[in-house]
Amino acid sequence: MSVRQSLYATAVAWLIAVTASGAIAAPDEALLGKAEGYPVCPRSVSPRPGCLVGLLSHYDEVFPARIVPHGADVRPLRRAGEEPAIRYTYRGSPATLDEYLSRNRTTGLLVLKGDTILVERYQYDREPTQRLASYSMAKTLVGMLAGIALSEGAIRSLDDPAARYVKALAGTPYGDTPIRHLLTMSSGVRFSEIYSGSDDIMTLARLSIGGESEGGAATVAPFTTRERPAGERFSYSSAETQVLGLVLREATGKTLSDYLAEKIWQPMGAEADASWIVDKGGYENAYAFFNATLRDYGRLGLLLADDGARDGRAIIPAAWVRAATTAPAPQFGPAATGVRLGYGYQTWIVDEQARQFVLLGLRGQAIFVAPAERIVMVHTAVRDVADLDLGEMMQLWRGVVSSLSLH
Repeated sequence: MSVRQSLYATAVAWLIAVTASGAIAAPDEALLGKAEGYPVCPRSVSPRPGCLVGLLSHYDEVFPARIVPHGADVRPLRRAGEEPAIRYTYRGSPATLDEYLSRNRTTGLLVLKGDTILVERYQYDREPTQRLASYSMAKTLVGMLAGIALSEGAIRSLDDPAARYVKALAGTPYGDTPIRHLLTMSSGVRFSEIYSGSDDIMTLARLSIGGESEGGAATVAPFTTRERPAGERFSYSSAETQVLGLVLREATGKTLSDYLAEKIWQPMGAEADASWIVDKGGYENAYAFFNATLRDYGRLGLLLADDGARDGRAIIPAAWVRAATTAPAPQFGPAATGVRLGYGYQTWIVDEQARQFVLLGLRGQAIFVAPAERIVMVHTAVRDVADLDLGEMMQLWRGVVSSLSLH
């Protein structure tokens, strides 16, 4: 068989696999707007279910956004000739990838081992070229940019208070908080994030993507009560990442989008432009609302799996990636956070012994990384906002690692 024939056979096999996967009925198709073609509805911080699929794959067409351009040096990804069997355990019984997709509102699923794509599936008529919303996966990007800014001297010290860089925060609890404790979600400033529709995260959303403030420092202005000393306890708060984004903008003199493009997105070899939703003042909403293709999320996962390097060339300092994916103190370990996951610098820790970590976002967004095996799993979804259960997705991840470790 010639090289051309071999490539053609591989492509046909892949197309058959993808086409076959499309026959699986995704859950709640009618509720999510299948009959309407998964519409992109007018902007809202609380979209109805029938708009979720369209919104989460067209966020930057609904809300103001800044483009994060890709570069010319695209990192190539190979494709396996055949999708491997993925097995995992669900509620005590064996389960398959098809079964997972049939009961989870997954829009996209990508599994990489090294530079090879082993699984690439889409549901709800989504396509590989669409930019899919990150929600809080964006927080890890902000954390990695902070490490680069520190290594380059734009941020002088992690012990500097935020107000050293953001003068508008002077005299406020967030302004007085050292960058170190913003990175670990331990500022001690009161902030409720329970997704009730009337909590502090909704206030932040209204003031930022909702355009109900002038943007920038005004988006965190309502949060002024310090409950405990900084660094004492982990307490998840999107406002802490929002403040970090303001620090980065002032420290580097660049927008988050421009800094990300220059320092990570282009050097890592993204194949497509990304985007980041901005507030009324033109500031990126650092805590969420970054958008990228599934494969480029995979490339980001590979970059982190390789301690911030591409082909041996450092893009993010390796020591920073290691620190960001390690709990810095006992109060950030899995037993202390209340969610069975540890926390580093804007990054969740799955397994400290095996060193696995994950970028997590609301509604089922995730990038799981196992550095030793160089396995990455990207998961995008349209769950209900109150559905915070990670159980089956975590079991799938464990099954991916154990299944692929045998290959």
